[in-house]
Amino acid sequence: MAVTPPPRIHPEPPPQQTLDQQIDHFDHLPDSILLLIFNKISDVKSLGRCSVVSRRFHSLVPQVENVVIRVDCVISDDDTSSLSSIKSRSGSSSFSSVFRLVFSGIVKPLQALGQFLGAKRSSSSSSSLSVTGEIEQGGVTHHSPTQVLKSFEEIRYLRIELPSGELGIDDGVLLKWRAEFGSTLDHCVILGASSVSQRVDVDTTTTTTVESSSTDDTGSIPESFYTNGGLKLRVVWTISSLIAASARHYLLQPIIAEHKTLRSLVLSDCDGQGVLCMDREQLEELRVKPLSASSASKRTMVPALNMRLWYAPSLELPDGTVLKGATLVAIRPSEAKKDVLSDVSWVSSGAFEEPYEAAVKMLVKRKTYCLEMNSF
Repeated sequence: MAVTPPPRIHPEPPPQQTLDQQIDHFDHLPDSILLLIFNKISDVKSLGRCSVVSRRFHSLVPQVENVVIRVDCVISDDDTSSLSSIKSRSGSSSFSSVFRLVFSGIVKPLQALGQFLGAKRSSSSSSSLSVTGEIEQGGVTHHSPTQVLKSFEEIRYLRIELPSGELGIDDGVLLKWRAEFGSTLDHCVILGASSVSQRVDVDTTTTTTVESSSTDDTGSIPESFYTNGGLKLRVVWTISSLIAASARHYLLQPIIAEHKTLRSLVLSDCDGQGVLCMDREQLEELRVKPLSASSASKRTMVPALNMRLWYAPSLELPDGTVLKGATLVAIRPSEAKKDVLSDVSWVSSGAFEEPYEAAVKMLVKRKTYCLEMNSF
């Protein structure tokens, strides 16, 4: 009797892909278009992910010109805490407590920032962007921006964003600064207020009274400003802002030296507290003329300064924001030419975003007070 062989089971043939499915349309895009897309992405972490997609992407990412680095955290030298707090709080409003806040609360965050932005070498290789220099903290590896940028060859526009500002201030207090540097400080604008609130709608009679009192204001600083610690507090704001700006400038040296193609460099923070800017000429000046470093700490020496101060006991902005003790300080090196020192048009030219830009324009119309400060 013939034995019938068992039936064989054959898998179904896979469906044939259409011609469109077989073609990778990215292969038809020229490198210039891909680079345009990568420059729009700009975020260094996203670019790192793009670089592992294909060999072609891996070769194009280092050619990106516009790069943004968002620093996740600042690593502290203090082993007792996993991350430095940056912000410190003070329950007292006296000048002595503010002084301690600045000169004790500022030092550790700036040291921690220096540790993070500075290059820390490691013998092991890391990610697709050939990042070396790692910081181990709590089992998590953090990469130095200096090291991350080593893989980029054509950077022209660089923005680094810190997780928070360096200066600890009380809740409700406004303190913002914007500084430009070459090999040393070029100029700085500081805007501060003892409190920020929103206008409360009141009846017509009260509104009329407020408007008439604002009209009678001559712009002079009241005597109480000198006697109740108001001037001392503004001096502390000024010094602390300049220390923060000069520390940021000092820490950017390795990046500026290594990336000769840089045309613009901005170092800001998520709090919107301070912004350090350098344009193409200022970057080149730093490469040619080395900065003068402070012997006391890792920051650029601040030269002797000429300062102009404007003050308003209360300033109501067009959007209803009310600034109490509004203060604007415009700073330039004393060695600048007289016509440059007397020109204040640069103060109100886009130093801050609204509504604070309006505050600057309103304050510069008031009476000007001149001060001087020695190098430190």
